[in-house]
Amino acid sequence: MATKYAFAQGLKELRFHLCNSSEQSAAARSFLLRTYPTMKKHNPHTPIMIREALGTEPKVWARYEFGREKMLPLTGMDDKAIESNVTELVQSSI
Repeated sequence: MATKYAFAQGLKELRFHLCNSSEQSAAARSFLLRTYPTMKKHNPHTPIMIREALGTEPKVWARYEFGREKMLPLTGMDDKAIESNVTELVQSSI
């Protein structure tokens, strides 16, 4: 799992938006509980932010160099699907 979360050089920030209690965000919460320590350990200088708000649909935003951003909705995905999509997002340099 070490290289899976090695972020691309151009990635400047990773931001998760999710609800802290809804069922639709359950997989995203599970993913973050399992993977956040590993992601932060391997990328200590890249901000990984988690924004929780009641009723928010789960999404992940990646901000790259020059202010470019990419968003992926996480609604309806299970833990493994979220993992593969986030891995692709953090290793991409747009």
